[in-house]
Amino acid sequence: MRDRTNALLAAASRAPVIPVVSLDDVGFAPVLASTLVHAGLPVIEVTLRTPHALDVIRAIARQVPDAYLVAGTITAPSQIGEAVDAGARALVTPGTSARLAEALASAPVPALPGCASVSEALALMEHGFSFVKAFPASVVGGPAFLKAVHGPLPSLRFCPTGGITAANAGDYLACPNVVCVGGTWITPKDALAARDVAAIRTLAEAAAALPRAAGAAGAAASGTSVG
Repeated sequence: MRDRTNALLAAASRAPVIPVVSLDDVGFAPVLASTLVHAGLPVIEVTLRTPHALDVIRAIARQVPDAYLVAGTITAPSQIGEAVDAGARALVTPGTSARLAEALASAPVPALPGCASVSEALALMEHGFSFVKAFPASVVGGPAFLKAVHGPLPSLRFCPTGGITAANAGDYLACPNVVCVGGTWITPKDALAARDVAAIRTLAEAAAALPRAAGAAGAAASGTSVG
């Protein structure tokens, strides 16, 4: 578990933002992924919210090997094998039942399990997870929640998602326990529908340049606590 978590932390520390992509356009998927990678966002979450999401993951995995592909919206153990077979190198959940946590803990790739409270975070820590997703971040308390959790749980690190935008991402990244944030603002629906590579590149480059809390990325990559 520790080696897999450290691998995910090392990947997540490469950029301040993980683009969260819901895409059904398999033909555009490799172009989109290449654009994000070259703009400085190598870790890409593809949510399993569209009929052809697994095909999108397959296309990116085959054609854009530099992308660190994460399968998002994993809600059942049965999806783990499907996502890994498609080419996902990590898994993300919106929330995590005990059954799902057990399956993720024994999965062949790293996982970023979702939680929305301190109790849920503690339950995930009991399963061996030290890097988790806070979701929906803006609803559960935003940066204030994350800063408050850092006191009693200083070794736990987060990737908050949900309600994060270009305007407030910096507030989350300033938290000492935040490695990166996830967001959909980099790949808005209208830009995806129009295959507007230039617009997506501009948003991605701006996201890649966002600053993080001093020491957060380095501590994440080395597996040490922050603060």
